[in-house]
Amino acid sequence: MKSEIQKFFKGEVEDGEEVLKQYSRDASIFEIKPKLVLFPLDSEDVKNLVKWVSQNKEKYKDIAITARCAGTCMSGGSIGESIILDFTRHMNKLINFCPESKSITVQPGMFYRDFEKITLAEGLVLPCYTAAKNINAMGGMFGNNSAGEKSLKYGQTNDYILETKVVFADGNEYFVGMLSMCELREKINTENFESRIYKNISELINNHKQEIENAKPKVSKNSAGYYIWNVLRFSRSACGILNHTAIPTKETNHDYSFDLNQLLVGSQGTLGIITEITFKLVPRAKYARLVVVSLNSLDRLGELVDKILELKPDTLETYDDQTVKLAGKFFGDFLKNKNIIGKIKFLWHFLPEFKMMLKNDFPKLTLLVKFDGTDKSELEQSCLELKGKIQDFKVKVHFSKSESESNKYWDIRRESFNLLRKHTQGRHTAPFIEDIIVRPEFLPEFLPELNKILNKYNLLYTIAGHAGNGNFHIIPLMDFSRPDINKIIMELSEEVFSLVVKYQGSLAAEHNDGIIRTPFLNKMYNQKMLDIFLNIKNIFDSSNIFNPGKKVISSDVTIYNCKEYITSRIATDHKASHSC
Repeated sequence: MKSEIQKFFKGEVEDGEEVLKQYSRDASIFEIKPKLVLFPLDSEDVKNLVKWVSQNKEKYKDIAITARCAGTCMSGGSIGESIILDFTRHMNKLINFCPESKSITVQPGMFYRDFEKITLAEGLVLPCYTAAKNINAMGGMFGNNSAGEKSLKYGQTNDYILETKVVFADGNEYFVGMLSMCELREKINTENFESRIYKNISELINNHKQEIENAKPKVSKNSAGYYIWNVLRFSRSACGILNHTAIPTKETNHDYSFDLNQLLVGSQGTLGIITEITFKLVPRAKYARLVVVSLNSLDRLGELVDKILELKPDTLETYDDQTVKLAGKFFGDFLKNKNIIGKIKFLWHFLPEFKMMLKNDFPKLTLLVKFDGTDKSELEQSCLELKGKIQDFKVKVHFSKSESESNKYWDIRRESFNLLRKHTQGRHTAPFIEDIIVRPEFLPEFLPELNKILNKYNLLYTIAGHAGNGNFHIIPLMDFSRPDINKIIMELSEEVFSLVVKYQGSLAAEHNDGIIRTPFLNKMYNQKMLDIFLNIKNIFDSSNIFNPGKKVISSDVTIYNCKEYITSRIATDHKASHSC
């Protein structure tokens, strides 16, 4: 297989043991060894590879392509048993940047840290950046429909996709952008592979309007399943969100748009391979103020969050007492990449946390409420209003006095996963229930039930995440040498996911389905909706050459077999890939 690919592939084709070992891991709990790792030089390499794989599917039965960028996926979306296609080595370039129109086009392998340097130089930002923004790449953000601390106000990645270039299963590269209904009809009337995709997806939406509408998750962000409900948009609406999902008549078609990118985003490379992405940017706020709210009880958390949201903060994040304890214990990690002045400032601002450690008196939960804007006095007023609004909740309220002090809190929030992963002996981070979301009003009932389930297994874990959305990242520490570890992971997943669905939530807010959650989608969606998802996969990729085993379960595979696959691929020596 390697020698055949090298005849047409200009980039590197590698199968050395060290390379295969490295690419058998991402940030998930799995280890799956690929057969080859490829580094495409350009989109011609991608097109030629897809054509060759399609033509040789019968010869090499299990051949498939898993697109990969930074390898930071926690759900196992960037690992596979056949060909890994890594974009970070060569296809990591800036294609076009237009500050005037607030748009930027990049290749998928560009790291966000490099992307941000370009945009911030012009006072612009992509606000759906993740907590792992120093290590993740743009293609991964697209593939997972990522979000982060600003998602409360700004939404997910799908809200910032203007255009893409995509290689579909026929091996040709297509431009994908928003279409008017007239443009959609013109495209459908052109007889080729692309037009059949548009035609079949349009008919699928039209034929299952009510089923699709009913299945739309009732939470503010979601990355579980395919986003079929987002494709057809009522464009005359001021906010531009989806109101209908039926193909309109000729009399009303000027009110609608059809955007296939809304289906491709979050699809984890299962429908095609992205070669270029054009993002919409927003101006970076000139000023920011942070209010830190400390809670000793979770009893009124939902009510508290509702009160805070009335003031429309830009960010409402959270972390728990275990996270603060970790930050104190491994304090030196925060100083490693700071200059001498930065180290002194961080030490000074960390004194309150040191006092907590001495007294062993940590708040149960810390909320970070951030207001952004262009007027300092308005921000000050928002902070004072917030303090007055929540004074009856018996919480401690602190106004951050400087940017360097605020950075301390953000460092604690963002680094909890890395601290767990790097410093725990004998136990390892186990992200498999790490991306659940329920609406904030359910938190007072949901969180105690969740803690009861977790405590039943006597686990050490941290909770951090996006309190404003009700999206929590729960990372347990587990001993992967235990003979019953696979059983515990599956049992815990069943219980936690059932609880999430009980409270009308989503199994994945922003980390996607991957290997770990795909078999549990039947808890969240009924069989008719799962069949619609499978239909979508078959419309784009009937030969199953794009990242198989994620998002959908093929008709010849049972859920039981899928869960068996999960347990057989959990890594016993659990160390995440260095690229995470």
